[in-house]
Amino acid sequence: MSSIITTLHPLLVRLVAQSLLSIFKENRYADKVIEQALRSNPKAGSRDRAFVAETTYEVVRYYRLYVEILGSTPITEQDFWELIGVHLAFKNVELPDWKEFKILKSKDFFAKIKHWQPRSDGKTSDDLPRSIRESIPEWLDELGKTELPDHWDETLHWLNRPAQVVLRTNRLRTSPSELKAALQAENVDTRAMPNSDALVLNARKNVFQTSIFRKGWFEMQDYSSQLVAPLLAPLPGMRVVDACAGGGGKTLHLASLMENKGSIIALDTQAWKLDELRLRARRAGAANIETRPIESRKTIKRLYGSADRLLLDVPCSGIGILRRNPDAKWKLQPEQIEKLRATQQEILQAYAPITKPGGRMVYATCSILPSENQGQIEKFLQSDAGKHFKLLEERRILPQDDGFDGFYIALLSRE
Repeated sequence: MSSIITTLHPLLVRLVAQSLLSIFKENRYADKVIEQALRSNPKAGSRDRAFVAETTYEVVRYYRLYVEILGSTPITEQDFWELIGVHLAFKNVELPDWKEFKILKSKDFFAKIKHWQPRSDGKTSDDLPRSIRESIPEWLDELGKTELPDHWDETLHWLNRPAQVVLRTNRLRTSPSELKAALQAENVDTRAMPNSDALVLNARKNVFQTSIFRKGWFEMQDYSSQLVAPLLAPLPGMRVVDACAGGGGKTLHLASLMENKGSIIALDTQAWKLDELRLRARRAGAANIETRPIESRKTIKRLYGSADRLLLDVPCSGIGILRRNPDAKWKLQPEQIEKLRATQQEILQAYAPITKPGGRMVYATCSILPSENQGQIEKFLQSDAGKHFKLLEERRILPQDDGFDGFYIALLSRE
């Protein structure tokens, strides 16, 4: 950071301040705001682009802590300049002598920063409440403590670490070893995850500008997410239904595992997401995918008893991927989680019969809350709709386990 700030132009900090204003005051999604900010400055170099993206995400990640240090909630663009100044000072960067930072230099918050900064062992002062130290809403801290009492402290710490960039090899186009070599030729250094199609970037790069991305050789997909489709174990020639397909990351993985043989029916309630899936499938060379928007309950009932494999990657709180979407913790509300739990159970009840007798179903979320995961499966199995199903395997993945996204995956069979 310090090497960046020595050559930093105030326009870059202004871009970050304006981005933060859009995220917190206009309630826009951070990834979209950053994407637009970088697109509006096409002449910015890779170093400048990295500063804008990383600084914005870090301030969003530690928003509550920085507000506590600043002593007031930012409202204006100038306020967000000051919040950025807090972030830079917290990272031991000497603030430039800019007029926007002058008010900070007249305040006494530097002593507070020094007291609250992590020590060499990574720990912070014990007199700082966890919800402020880890920068999370009070209600969410209480919920996590209730649902994950033995893991919440460590989990929160890991959720504040920046997410690794992971690629999934598209075996319809290439192999992991060929992809790794091709990326290396374009100055993208990766390491392979054993017994998988995953490659983890050793340093962040804009991989979407590579020629091999345009050829459809890979998709960006976290390692935990890449564990979902293989657990379903789809075989070439099967009929598979991905009932909450969204943009199709897992749908494309299913197509790859099926070697383009058989059929995949990708469903979603939002037709525009299926439009995106079709574009991605074309680039990936996935030719066995049929998209169908869910227009009514009839769309689901017509498929009852027809699928060898059913994937239910249901809507969830996304708490397992806060490291990737840190603004979600500021947008999420308790009542939303209640609604999501109801939706998850409704999907299980209404969609599970798509699985034919002898078939298998996977229920997956990117949440780490048992009430969205094990609790939903237990409730389903005790219901009339679940009486013909049996739980074969379940995996709970916390971000501290292997350093990837938090996930839950349950495999069930229909008798």
